Amino acid sequence: MEHTTQLTGFADEAAPGIEGQIRATRELGWSAIEARAIDGQNIHDLSEEAFEAACARLAEEGVRINCFGSAIANWGKQITDPFEITLAEVRRAIPRMQLLGTRLIRIMSYAVLEGREPEDQMAEERFGWLRELVRLFGDAGITAVHENCMNYGGMGWPYTLRLLENVPGIKLVFDTGNPVFNEDRSQPRPYPKQSAWEFYTHVRPFIEHVHVKDCIFDPATGTTQYTWPGEGHGDVRKILKDLLEDGYRGAISIEPHMQVVFHDASVSASEEAMASAYIEYDRRLEALIEEIRAEIVQDKKM
Repeated sequence: MEHTTQLTGFADEAAPGIEGQIRATRELGWSAIEARAIDGQNIHDLSEEAFEAACARLAEEGVRINCFGSAIANWGKQITDPFEITLAEVRRAIPRMQLLGTRLIRIMSYAVLEGREPEDQMAEERFGWLRELVRLFGDAGITAVHENCMNYGGMGWPYTLRLLENVPGIKLVFDTGNPVFNEDRSQPRPYPKQSAWEFYTHVRPFIEHVHVKDCIFDPATGTTQYTWPGEGHGDVRKILKDLLEDGYRGAISIEPHMQVVFHDASVSASEEAMASAYIEYDRRLEALIEEIRAEIVQDKKM
């Protein structure tokens, strides 16, 4: 089976600035990146001048943005915040995405309300707000994809399914690494960590986009160690094999977290170390995909 999915990645993990992001993308031979931040600011928060400059450089180099990793409704936002905060981000994001020709936007379902039970998370309010987001993006020709992260839908696969049932038109970006360190709040206390494979199998029909990161959670210290793809507990090999066997045609986007972690400012690295780890991560992922393709071919011969 020929591998037809597109490889891409969160370019802000290769370099903070647009020049370094383009340089790493070109070294990998990619034509697209998953954009999140430039010089520490999410694209929907950049000044007009900075955004226009980034657009010009991307156009000059022939690099497009296949998905926008927005901060809309993410783990840093509360469902108890004014909805206008979210709407302002949406109003800034839509014309910028249209200018870039980007058709996918990553959103979330707001942070988990700590101190509340899983069934006391203002679910109906979340569903209502997300229905409006999906409508606004859909009217602009953009598909909103929800990520299983530190948010309502990320509390476990049953919550993502509830989201899908209550928010028509929303699709999913599945992250292989997030279940490893997120509690499965569909289970009794003390909440166990999630299984990436179990989560994946329940949401597979709705996946539009895939993030690959891998990690190991240490219960003794409560810390997460990020690893090369296939070396952690994210079931990366198993999930990728199932995707490729099933004819997945979306993009596979790397989010290494090997040198920097977007939501953890305490983790920093030199730009050289960032670029080196990013490039090595992709090369290891490509080697893993080639191994999986060979396994698929061999399986068909048996």
